[in-house]
Formats: sequence, structure tokens, C-alpha cells
Amino acid sequence: MEIWLATNNKGKVAEFQKMLEGLNFEVHGQVELSYFSQPPENGDSFEANARIKARALKSVKPEVWVVADDSGIVVDGLGGLPGIHSARYAGEKARDSENNAKLLKMMTLRSATHRKAHFHCCLVAYDPEGNEHIFQGDLHGNISKVAKGSGGFGYDPIFIPDGFEKTLAELSPGEKNAISHRGKAFKELVQKLRS
Repeated sequence: MEIWLATNNKGKVAEFQKMLEGLNFEVHGQVELSYFSQPPENGDSFEANARIKARALKSVKPEVWVVADDSGIVVDGLGGLPGIHSARYAGEKARDSENNAKLLKMMTLRSATHRKAHFHCCLVAYDPEGNEHIFQGDLHGNISKVAKGSGGFGYDPIFIPDGFEKTLAELSPGEKNAISHRGKAFKELVQKLRS
């Protein structure tokens, strides 16, 4: 069976392939579809943005499972920012390093001593019959003062999960997947796929 992910992020596709090892699913990313362009993410929540992406991909892949996620980091000391704007916090085409640098700078500018934050992931999936399924996951922790580690992607180098002394970027892929917000949401989806 095929499952298509509404993402151009190769890191997310690789994570999902790892989680589906042992199941009879072929994982594909929308980047394989030269004729497909993702619609703008103009929703007002993680769920709304995930639904926009999933519906668009489902319209060209109606016969298979389609999954979209929207995820980001919510920083208490920044009033919940960057939130749904996490991927483009430093600009529309910003690299991960630029987003991380802006977040650390904003923490300094706002004198934010409150460094609590959490990653949130919302998955919207459509099965081959067109039924919608929603799965969510969170990972709580703190923003580090400096970026550390070379693994992972996104805000991993500046996020220290609760119960750890290392950033997500310093953990092995297995350690990260076992605790991550996306891992938690994907595990719920995998249970659904198994059933």
C-alpha cells in the first residue's frame, strides 16, 4: 500500500519511513509530483494548516492514504510565538539556522527568563475512502541559550526536552523519535494503520 505525505521536507519523510519499518507501506512525499504545488498555509491553527495540505494532496491522490502535518514550536516567553509561523519565522524562505537565530535573539530582546516551550504536531490523515483522522502530539522542554548538535532539523538544536540535558539535535534519531511530538502523533497514526 502507498501512503503519501503532504510535505517537501525530506527529514519528515525519512522520519516517517523509519516509523513504518516492518509495515507493508510504501512512503512517498509530494516532492515526487512535479505537477503538484502546495497551497498556501493560511489557516489559523496547526490543525487548519494540516487540513489544507492534506486536502490538496488528497485531490490528486484520492485512492491512497494521505497524511499532512503541521507542527511548530510554541515559546511561553514569546507569548506563544513562533507557533504556526515556525517554518517561516525569519522569513518566507528562511533556513533552519536563520529561524533558530531569530528565536534566540527574540528571547534576548524580550529578556525572556521564562524559557519553557513545547513542540506541537497535528496530523490530518485521509484514508482511501476519504475519511478524515486527526492525531496530535506534544513535547515539552526549554529553549537553550545556544544552538548545539548537528542531528535533526528545524528548532532541534535549541530545544532541550524535559528530563534531558541535551538538545534534540544531540540525541540519536531513535531517542528523538521515541519522545518527539511528531513521533507521538505518528505512533497514533501507525496504530490506526495497523488496525
